[in-house]
Amino acid sequence: MPILHLLTAVVFFGLTLLSGVTSAGEPLRVGLAEADITPPIGFPMAGYYHERLAEGVIDPLKARAIVFRGSQESAAWVVCDLIGISADLGRAIRTRASEKTGIPVSNIVVSATHSHTAPDYTKELVRFLDKTNPDPIRAGYIEKLIVATSEAITRASESAENSVLEAGSAMQQTPVSFNRRFVMRDGSVRTWMNLKNPDVVRAAGPIDPEIGLLNVRRPDGTPRGIISNFALHLDTVGGAKWSADYPYFIEQSLRKATGPEFISLFGTGCCGDINHSDPGRAERNKVDFIGNAIGETIVKSLPALKKLENPDVIVKSRIVPLRLQDVTREEVAKSIQIVEAARRKEKVDFLEHVTAYKKLMLDHWRNKDSFANTEEYITWGLSRSFSGIGDSLPVEVTVICLGHDVAIVYLPGEVFVELGLAIKQASPFRTTLVVELSNCVETIYIPNRAAYAGGSYEVTNSATQPGSGEMLVEAAISLLREAASGR
Repeated sequence: MPILHLLTAVVFFGLTLLSGVTSAGEPLRVGLAEADITPPIGFPMAGYYHERLAEGVIDPLKARAIVFRGSQESAAWVVCDLIGISADLGRAIRTRASEKTGIPVSNIVVSATHSHTAPDYTKELVRFLDKTNPDPIRAGYIEKLIVATSEAITRASESAENSVLEAGSAMQQTPVSFNRRFVMRDGSVRTWMNLKNPDVVRAAGPIDPEIGLLNVRRPDGTPRGIISNFALHLDTVGGAKWSADYPYFIEQSLRKATGPEFISLFGTGCCGDINHSDPGRAERNKVDFIGNAIGETIVKSLPALKKLENPDVIVKSRIVPLRLQDVTREEVAKSIQIVEAARRKEKVDFLEHVTAYKKLMLDHWRNKDSFANTEEYITWGLSRSFSGIGDSLPVEVTVICLGHDVAIVYLPGEVFVELGLAIKQASPFRTTLVVELSNCVETIYIPNRAAYAGGSYEVTNSATQPGSGEMLVEAAISLLREAASGR
């Protein structure tokens, strides 16, 4: 090669590395935006098995979006301060955002943080989509939820600019997460025990102390936003006021360190069997303590994150049919009796109430001509997308990969920590974030196969057959390998 051409190639290669362009020569552009999705006072609140109406606001609920535009592909992720993303809501948001941005629907992911102080919106959403909602205020909020969330994606797309990405992870040293399932002396497994109980043998599973991180900066070093991923259930506030739960305090910690315009996207890790209650103490950690502790860990870890060299966007997605549990006409009739008794404020066994609610949802999904008039008895779980769908739920597993360094895996439902750890262990990417409650919440809990044998609350409140979690793990690992090998 002539010396002039060699020098030109060396200079070009050096500029390529310094500017962070993709392997195909196009700079990776990243955009971020957020929108307010706080419901009005008086809107139903989610999280439990009785109606409660919001009485105020502790902190606002938001939809936070990030868009990656690479040389060949683009991807978008929006995470909402909601208890879950119903298939209906995910479809409405993704369709609208795709039309506005040109990003394929399959490359757009909608996730929920799982805040229990967020709206119970699914019944109102079905009425809105069917144009049968009698309450204009509630219908107005549903429209706001769809429009504002999709517009957050649109504005993130419009704000996409050349960016430097840094990734890595940190270990949460201050104890804020605990496995909430326990092996008992009689061989059973029970949820929400205390170690002072003499019948408790041990925790039934591990925790995941890793905080996965992806930091976004401008080429001049200006901080723009960060994705963080941690496995801890969001049910630390309670009461009847809107709150984003502990991710709000993570955001405040990060903004204190970086500036008020900094956007914090928190992706809830696989935490179907993880909560904030320390079984060794009577006191529970408070929401501000949890959020500030995680935020402090993230801030301290920022200088150690590694820059991604030549990142590009690769998106892989797959539909996984998860087999639904069975339901009979007799079970539906019994479930109606239990739900009606609970409405009359009669004493009803908690797990029987959970089972009754689930059986009514299964009836709604599995049977084209359901045994019950489902809308009379349940709110969340109603679905236009899944009504009468049959014996399986077609759920999506999606991975967004950034070069050869970072992968973000998106799973439906409330996934047990063991399953998330299995994906991380098998991932060929240096940094792997696993985000649950994405695009579909209707599975409810997704335990690992062994947990089904143990039983207790999470198994009772799972809509799918044993082995569903392992099917998601297999799909995720397959997609990660395809992305890593360039297939």
